[in-house]
Amino acid sequence: MTFNDDARLDTSRVRRAGGTKGIAIGGGVGVVAILLIGQLFGIDLSGILGGSSTPQSTATDDDLARCSTGASANEDVECRVVGAATSLEEFWTGAYPSVGDNRYEPTNVTLFSGQVQTSCGQASSAVGPFYCPADQLIYLDTDFYDALRGSLGAQGGNLAQMYVVAHEWGHHISNLTGTMSAIDRDGTGPTSDSVRLELQADCYAGAWVGGASQTRDDSGTAFLKAPTTAEIADALDTAAAIGDDRIQGRAGQVSPETWTHGSSEQRQTWFTNGYERGATACDTFAADAL
Repeated sequence: MTFNDDARLDTSRVRRAGGTKGIAIGGGVGVVAILLIGQLFGIDLSGILGGSSTPQSTATDDDLARCSTGASANEDVECRVVGAATSLEEFWTGAYPSVGDNRYEPTNVTLFSGQVQTSCGQASSAVGPFYCPADQLIYLDTDFYDALRGSLGAQGGNLAQMYVVAHEWGHHISNLTGTMSAIDRDGTGPTSDSVRLELQADCYAGAWVGGASQTRDDSGTAFLKAPTTAEIADALDTAAAIGDDRIQGRAGQVSPETWTHGSSEQRQTWFTNGYERGATACDTFAADAL
């Protein structure tokens, strides 16, 4: 999706982790795919990634001040994250009462590179974007977008990048509603609670895409223009690229009993449900068929 150039973005929605961007481990476009495959098959592949003690560049929150307008979000990947977060916060402030009976609590996106310390423990860029329920924050290394276009084989356009943020925001919604803490997150398989949780996040992401052009800044300017057919296709392409079957297929063996995120078809279906029908259509735990 394209931002309206004069839309005013809230740069406080995105921050950086620590004073430096951390220590790089492994590196390269293939790291995310390797770790995801390892997680899906229940084996530790981190040993084949190698290691690097090369420090990454130092950056502060101050440089995100450049991300205050929609025009900046159209040109800069980090500013695009700021723009997505600004719109997502506005969307869920209004939409949350339709899915949750308690009060909506904001979240933020933490940008990092290499490693990051969270309330859920230490994590590396190799695990990809994630949500930590213990501190209710989203963590993202924008190098993941290179992996989307490279080792994961997605087109990885602007909406696809924002879909990644919206998916993690969806986990925040599932956490706030109590769904995340009430389910069995250790199970695997195409109809497991783990898969249903991920598909719910995809559905919530689709709901935001469907309503994003109605989110507005304090002056009434819409943050985003309505998505085009090509942009929706790009988001669906990304959903397919990160399906368990697609990722496992790249490793040469598809094992549905180990799935934790859902197949490409499942992820596309639930994103579309949210996009077409809104957040109230996202109760994946009540669905007989996924």
